[in-house]
Amino acid sequence: MKDYVLFEKVTKHYQVGEQTIAATDNVSFSIEEGEFCVIVGPSGAGKTTVLNMLGGMDSCDSGTIRLDGRDISGLNEKQLTDYRRHDVGFVFQFYNLVQNLTAVENVELASEICRNPQDAKEVLAQVGLSERMLNFPAQLSGGEQQRVSIARALAKNPKILLCDEPTGALDYNTGKNILQLLQDTCRQTGKTVIVITHNLAITQMADRVIHFKNGAVSKMIINSTPVPVERIEW
Repeated sequence: MKDYVLFEKVTKHYQVGEQTIAATDNVSFSIEEGEFCVIVGPSGAGKTTVLNMLGGMDSCDSGTIRLDGRDISGLNEKQLTDYRRHDVGFVFQFYNLVQNLTAVENVELASEICRNPQDAKEVLAQVGLSERMLNFPAQLSGGEQQRVSIARALAKNPKILLCDEPTGALDYNTGKNILQLLQDTCRQTGKTVIVITHNLAITQMADRVIHFKNGAVSKMIINSTPVPVERIEW
């Protein structure tokens, strides 16, 4: 195993009026290839800022961010666009599907813009939607729409899957099903999956847990025996 994701002394400030806020302050951590990692902490702890910087949607003020040995923090705008397009799969709390496209068309949208895509129908089958791929988003449940959004991220064949509160808009049982799908994806494909959440219970299913507090890593835990999702309660 090797350090696949590496943050070294990463700081990001935001200007709010005359006040400067440190969203992340000298943050350092690593994640190994193929791990299921949960980043946890209260609102405003810096979790989403970390995700946005790793995903190439935001830049750091100082420090170094690497993915698979590549310095992401040193990329220009065009390079960042290519990086987001080819190397990163995003799953958000809200599904961001195109309403007038079917499930398979939504997934094909992503696969059309990258170098080495997976077949849209095959990926939808992998997430349990082989019978629903011709449905429009309005004809799908919240859990099914989130499955489409995961399939869309996976169809890009990215190096890493970044999930920001992926169960936040879902009921308890559907949320657990989505977490199971993400964990299965990590185990079966070897992809590195990072989930951001404020829900401490979810940390039990992770290989690595990174706790954030006040813009910094407060502790990091390696979990040698992750708990199956069905045994987790919250």
